[in-house]
Amino acid sequence: QGQLVASGGGSVQAGGSLRLSCAVFGLTFSHYCMAWFRQAAGKQREAVATVTVDGDTTYAADSAEGRFTISRDNANKMKYLQLNSLKPEDTAMYFCAAKPLTCSTDRNAFYEWGQGTQVTVSS
Repeated sequence: QGQLVASGGGSVQAGGSLRLSCAVFGLTFSHYCMAWFRQAAGKQREAVATVTVDGDTTYAADSAEGRFTISRDNANKMKYLQLNSLKPEDTAMYFCAAKPLTCSTDRNAFYEWGQGTQVTVSS
């Protein structure tokens, strides 16, 4: 079992940017799909973006594509989520997650989770 440690959240005004980071320990990083999910208050956890072992990206949240960028650094076992042009509706707890090999946007397919980092966007 691995450990995922997310950081980089904060409070910004609409239009601002944040870069979320996730350090991964105890997993063969290059063999895992990496993903970011988010959960707003009172809502279900939803996929934001995934990146495959080969670096192919998928943006699951309609509002994410074009504003968010997911990336991974296999050498340093890190993954990132660059959040640009943030909107109040992006306010949520953001979680990093990992699953072996193939990617999915189904939260139930992931068993490795970080603790979450809060993103708050004010208007």
